[in-house]
Amino acid sequence: MSAEPEHAPSAEAAFLEKDEVRPIIEARGLGRWYGEVVGLSDLTVTIPPGITGLVGPNGAGKSTFMKCVVGELRPQRGGLRVLGQDPFANRALYSEMGFCPQQDALYDQLTAHQFVEHLLRIGGARRGDARVRAEEALQRVHLEEAMHRRCGTFSKGMRQRVRIAQAIAHSPRFIVLDEPLTGLDPVARHQMRTLFTELADQGASLLISSHVLHELQGLTERIVLVHRGRLLAQGSVREIRDLLSQHPRRIRIRADRVRPLALALSTEADVRSARWLDEESVLFETTDPTAFLARLEQLVPATSPGLQSLELDDEDLEAVFDYLVA
Repeated sequence: MSAEPEHAPSAEAAFLEKDEVRPIIEARGLGRWYGEVVGLSDLTVTIPPGITGLVGPNGAGKSTFMKCVVGELRPQRGGLRVLGQDPFANRALYSEMGFCPQQDALYDQLTAHQFVEHLLRIGGARRGDARVRAEEALQRVHLEEAMHRRCGTFSKGMRQRVRIAQAIAHSPRFIVLDEPLTGLDPVARHQMRTLFTELADQGASLLISSHVLHELQGLTERIVLVHRGRLLAQGSVREIRDLLSQHPRRIRIRADRVRPLALALSTEADVRSARWLDEESVLFETTDPTAFLARLEQLVPATSPGLQSLELDDEDLEAVFDYLVA
């Protein structure tokens, strides 16, 4: 019988062992459930510094994972380290992280500036510093002209930008953004993607979730796909797109003057079909949603359609993920 090494490293020591570039997140066999509903199931993933996209259909476990990462939930199984520490109830770590949740939880009676300043003060910032940082953060999300209006008067897109502002106002090392582009028009989406790139260039790491792969195009080449609480795939945008490109995606556009826009979009080779739903709505099927939406961003200023909404069919993405699992 061979003897065990005198100083064999424990599993915990191996888990915490430092690499030359330490990962931002290390999750091993992560589990979290709500009664009989599984939020996370044996999720193991390592995420290095930089920008990482977290992609999956609604209900895949993205929000549960992010809430564990920021210390809002404690995993019921497995191990989790964020910036080398256990995030749950870790007040020292909270000052190094920013979190933009999916939930719309603003104080409607406060102005945007008062709201962001209030959260900075709760985090320990002095009054003068909090006032300056709140103003700078709201300027970065292009709310400088509305920062002294009450949040209760804001549109959905403006409220989303306030949530992004409070997540970045204290200059955190690591920023977690749960569906941060939801509710934003094409111009605001471009502005926020530019902001995320600037933050990364300044040394911050970002974890950005989306149920739409194309939203992360140009932001990062590192994508993590989750489905039903498990890691499904991890790789570059190109590798993930190759997996998904076998199935066309459905995109619904609603606009006041949708006909000229629809005619211009429907002539491209990637558009399989275009079906009128009513006088203001068209349903497209495309094999390349990234190219389709890039054309849309170019056509909106030229056609002035009065764009009301843009939706990618979640049920279709769910079917794609089911295909990949099978």
